[in-house]
Amino acid sequence: MKHVVVLGVTGSIAAYKAAELCGELTKRGCDVNVIMTESATRLVTPQTFLTLSRNPVITSLWGIEDWRPGHIALADKSSILVIAPCTANLMGKMANGIADDALSTYYLTHTGKTIIAPAMNPKMWKHPAVTENAKTLKKRGVEIVGPASGRVACGDNGIGRMEKTEKIITAMDEK
Repeated sequence: MKHVVVLGVTGSIAAYKAAELCGELTKRGCDVNVIMTESATRLVTPQTFLTLSRNPVITSLWGIEDWRPGHIALADKSSILVIAPCTANLMGKMANGIADDALSTYYLTHTGKTIIAPAMNPKMWKHPAVTENAKTLKKRGVEIVGPASGRVACGDNGIGRMEKTEKIITAMDEK
């Protein structure tokens, strides 16, 4: 696997699992570029992903070091976007074309394969708005990996856990 990967990390408690995914992708030879939402930075630091990916981490639309916005330049070279974990909030933004942060704006510029690994409370996953957003994203070609069933951080059981790293990587390799 020799992909230029954009790894989107959102503000789910499962954000720490994205560090494992980032490290595994880097180990497999991928050029991993991370875009974090502000909420994600409250759970895992950008320094973690900088160290694991060896690439600068984008956390804002406003911290641009070059004349060209980082998310646009990245869209021109990346082949795959993986958002793991993907919150209900970001799924809603994606389904409705809302671009109010670096990750949601990047999504609208990305033309390659897109995979999301949802992670949220099982009640949220079952909500009709989230169900409709998932259907909309699937119709647009977004591949949804998971969520898995089990105990989530708040103690509830059900479908809502972020899928395992290996399943996400397998989805990346599929055509």
